[in-house]
Amino acid sequence: MKGAFKRLLRGTVGVIGRSRLGGKVVQQFANAAMENVRTVEHDGTRLSFAVPNYTNVWRIQSFATKEPETLRWIDSMPRGAVLWDVGANVGLYSCYAAKRRNCRVFAFEPSVFNLELLARNVWLNELTEFVTLVPLPLSSSLATSTLNMSSTDWGGAMSTFGETYTHDGSELKRVFEFRTLGLSMDDAVARLGIPAPDYIKMDVDGIEHLILKGGPGVLRQARGALVEINEEFEMQARDSATYLSAAGLTMREKLHADMFEDSIFKNCYNQIWHRPT
Repeated sequence: MKGAFKRLLRGTVGVIGRSRLGGKVVQQFANAAMENVRTVEHDGTRLSFAVPNYTNVWRIQSFATKEPETLRWIDSMPRGAVLWDVGANVGLYSCYAAKRRNCRVFAFEPSVFNLELLARNVWLNELTEFVTLVPLPLSSSLATSTLNMSSTDWGGAMSTFGETYTHDGSELKRVFEFRTLGLSMDDAVARLGIPAPDYIKMDVDGIEHLILKGGPGVLRQARGALVEINEEFEMQARDSATYLSAAGLTMREKLHADMFEDSIFKNCYNQIWHRPT
């Protein structure tokens, strides 16, 4: 039903938008959607986010319950730490880390649809000096390839760079693609001069192991990492653990919220890795 409604809506907008007046009306609706803002407060930290569609409304409604382990992990960081948010989406955790812990955040997000919201959210929370947007995908090496996307919605997920599989290793249902430049974590430091991270948060829906493969130097310097892993995707889980362990990191725990127990993400966990002292 949801899909049918979206097709009907797109068809209606397409017809209306063919005329000059209709085009102006459609543009006004789009602009108005981007002006919708909701505020969330978590443990005394207040943040505002643009909510142009239901996906983003849900992200705000579930801010404290979707990944409470991620919020606790951020809360444990020393103030002023450098955090790489790899797969930043619209910046919920980038903004939280910057405002809560004064982290210097480098938000890696290649989706052209999410970048606008990410930038708006950083601006809304007056965090421009703390959050740097990096509009490039990370991978195992420096290369030009295709970003394959399963959604063109603002705030959408399930995209992958240079591969055709998604979070559990199954084939990605591609609806949009474009070619772009990707680079490794070590390239980001050596070629772009981005400061090496103290902490890495990674959620890229399937190619976590490839990104970790391209960052042995970065991983050896990191104090900790939070990486989303789907245990059904054996190659991803096995290789990710190999690269993180080789860098001297130890998995402390793996967690997910109760809401995922009866969902397609029941085997997805945020693995929290740390460097033993």
